[in-house]
Amino acid sequence: MKKEAKKTNKTPKGLSEKLVRHISKSKKEPAWMLKKRLEALKLYQKTPMPGWGPSLTGLDLKNMNYYSDPGVAEKDKWEDLPKEITDTFDKLGIPKAEREYLGGVGAQYDSGVVYHRLKKTLADKGVIFENMDVALQKYPELVKKYFMTDCVPISDHKFVMLHGALWSGGTFIYVPKGVKVDMPLQAYFRMNRARSAQFEHTLIIADEGASIEYIEGCSAPRYNSSSLHAGCVEIFVHKNAKVKYISIENWSSNTYNLNTKRAIVRENGEIKWINGNMGSGVTMLYPSSVLIGEGAKSNNMGIVIAGKGQNQDTGAKSIHLASNTSSTIYSKSVSKDGGIASYRGLIKVSPKAKNVTASLVCDSLLLDEKSQANAYPSVVNASDKVEISHEARIGRLGEEEIFYLKTRGLSEEEATRLAVTGFAGPIIKELPLEYALELNKLIDLEMGKTSY
Repeated sequence: MKKEAKKTNKTPKGLSEKLVRHISKSKKEPAWMLKKRLEALKLYQKTPMPGWGPSLTGLDLKNMNYYSDPGVAEKDKWEDLPKEITDTFDKLGIPKAEREYLGGVGAQYDSGVVYHRLKKTLADKGVIFENMDVALQKYPELVKKYFMTDCVPISDHKFVMLHGALWSGGTFIYVPKGVKVDMPLQAYFRMNRARSAQFEHTLIIADEGASIEYIEGCSAPRYNSSSLHAGCVEIFVHKNAKVKYISIENWSSNTYNLNTKRAIVRENGEIKWINGNMGSGVTMLYPSSVLIGEGAKSNNMGIVIAGKGQNQDTGAKSIHLASNTSSTIYSKSVSKDGGIASYRGLIKVSPKAKNVTASLVCDSLLLDEKSQANAYPSVVNASDKVEISHEARIGRLGEEEIFYLKTRGLSEEEATRLAVTGFAGPIIKELPLEYALELNKLIDLEMGKTSY
């Protein structure tokens, strides 16, 4: 019989130096990590809230529970977890996906990682796949070299500062030189408590000539009070390495999703982002690629659905700092029932970067008169040898298309869902089969909702 979960170790509401010290002490962190946390806290306390983008006035930061330990030690056997936790993740299909498809799985419940396992064949090749807390203990020097240094420094913006002070759990991946990981690794993050915050940290290092595909899923149930998700993803793509990062985020509509994701790509390295964003009441998310090595490549694709009461402010950035680099940004959004979808795309080229090729495309679909779609494509070019294109299209669902589908026996609701799925098709087809089916299900769910 499975054990019941212990009572969650939930700290008092609000943010303080005492809380930061408590988190660090409870995790037995080295002194340098506590120092970094405290520096981040000081920066956060003196930095004003963002003055642009969606309103954050509904986010009650003073009464937030910033740290909720799930009350169980990390396991490597699914059957050893408490029933309360396994039932939650069983519904998400994690055990089945692990058995049939994945090379490794991590699962986080609130502030703590409860399950982590890597297939032996990958471990034998030197692949490291741990939760961040464990990685800090086992590989302190490696973590110290990469954690919130060059990629996402603690001074980046206010919610990165908050993350730096309070981070807990997350994923650490290191792929040695020349190793090709031929099975995806996955981590799933679940916020399960009202008025709570989650700050998982994902750090991926693909060494020279290595390759890795990583899938991240996120969800939370709906409560009457607002929750905060302010995770951070740092990806290091070394010379001739390849990383494919897939994220499907399905937060509840009372969640503020203020995530930060960035990759540094070296010579002839390649990063591919695939993002599906839906559910959260407010989203501010702009995955960024910094191309610092000659021949580096970035490809960013995303689908966003904004429904009733939702303000999805998303985008992507490509920063070209080296010659012969290339990037593509391709986004699709759907707005319905008064939802707002805004897209901010940026291509930036430094004076030293020559023979740069970059494109930015944003397609937005409006399903009714009440909804909004905004596009803010931006190009900042300081080089004289570039080929850059950008376009933004906003349109409505065609009456002729819906009429045609209805003549084939579909209801208007079914026809609309099918049309939206077709609209999202170019992003969906980039996903592994199991996750393409999952995203299709989530889109169907979102399109079928009548209230939130």
